[in-house]
Amino acid sequence: MESMVRKNANGHRIVLFPAPFQGHINPMFHLASLLHSRGFSITILHTNFNSPDPTNYPNYHFVSVPSGLTTSTDDVVAMILSLNANCEGPFRDQMSRMRLERGGEPIACVVVDALLYSGQAVAKQLGLPTLVLRTGSAASFNMFIAFPLLWKRGYLPIQDSRLEVPVNELPPLRVRDLLRVEQSNPEKLRQLIDLVVKETRTSSAIIFNTFLAIEGNELEKVREELSVPIFPIGPLHKLSPRTEGSLMDQDHSCLDWLDKQDPRSVLYVSFGSLASMDTKELAETAWALANCQQPFLWVLRPGSIRGSARIVLPQGLPQGFEEETRGRGKIVKWAPQQQVLAHPAVAAFWTHNGWNSTVESISEGIPMLCKPYFSDQMGNARYVSEVWKVGIQLENGLERGELESAIKRLMTEKEGDEMKRRARDLKEKAAQCVAKEGSSHVALDKLVDYVLSF
Repeated sequence: MESMVRKNANGHRIVLFPAPFQGHINPMFHLASLLHSRGFSITILHTNFNSPDPTNYPNYHFVSVPSGLTTSTDDVVAMILSLNANCEGPFRDQMSRMRLERGGEPIACVVVDALLYSGQAVAKQLGLPTLVLRTGSAASFNMFIAFPLLWKRGYLPIQDSRLEVPVNELPPLRVRDLLRVEQSNPEKLRQLIDLVVKETRTSSAIIFNTFLAIEGNELEKVREELSVPIFPIGPLHKLSPRTEGSLMDQDHSCLDWLDKQDPRSVLYVSFGSLASMDTKELAETAWALANCQQPFLWVLRPGSIRGSARIVLPQGLPQGFEEETRGRGKIVKWAPQQQVLAHPAVAAFWTHNGWNSTVESISEGIPMLCKPYFSDQMGNARYVSEVWKVGIQLENGLERGELESAIKRLMTEKEGDEMKRRARDLKEKAAQCVAKEGSSHVALDKLVDYVLSF
């Protein structure tokens, strides 16, 4: 079957346009690897901001688009709106040129990140089938769809006095779990969500990095709301024949350190590529790790501390922390996360609950300590703690006593044992979904057939 698909796919080119953020680039490249393995030629259209390294992907063709961005900003919404405005013209020019230049290798379709709504609009205007890659959960996209209703019914903009109010339209969410970006204007966020949903509604299909075992109901709800084909082919990193890539240098020495630790003993701590904390939160986190007496691997990337582009270790940590944790903890600037979570020494993951991190943790059967920061992370954490019940959500800021208690509950107490058992069950379900006859593998086959039908 796959050899027949490969033969049919030869001579067909797919153009993929990822958003220039780590959590969006990884899933798009996993998808590119899957499509390439099925015989398609791959062109990566990318911004010159956070540009991937083409030498890591010798089989792909790379085309750069000027983005007008040079550095990240705390106002993520404004950055995404600017990115769309700046890229629309150059994207049109490059797509038009590619259609003329590669006349012998027709463009079968364009796959665009859901956040790049202007790219989707251009591709449709050029008459190209346009598929959308949603790098977030199906549940979060249902929140996107419901955004106008949530404003109409007074859930949004979020008010501190209503944080615990249940959102009856999106159970099990409360107001505090709804999408928000603290440094961004709520009206601008509303504008962005409207534009994303509008273009997604008129796409040729939506690809989700999720799987039926954890989001079957949420995917069905998306199908009810939108009249476009949906392909849930997650976890993408488990289906893809390629290992993870990174915009940052990964410190693989942490894997050697993990090799020396006892099985299921280590707390892995990482808050992703964008989230940040202030110096007080850093100190509380550090002392919680010191006082809990558990081995830990902590990712502190440059930019982790708000208002500081660089953190100098160990001087930037509280006095006495290094002595207290010597031999028990390791700190790195960035880690090969998928390999870390798959390591037998890792017992739990203290995470910001970005969707990639959440899915990667579920895929390895690792329970979570949830500290979401912005965007869809609050909703993801709610699902982890209340729907799948494989984690503990931290909701009262970062205070060392509460953090120590939560770590112990997850790592050493009966409550944590139950979460570990449920996490192992979800790992097995994820493996079944990506197996030969599993739902994600079948969805991938259907996606390939669908692309070849254009």
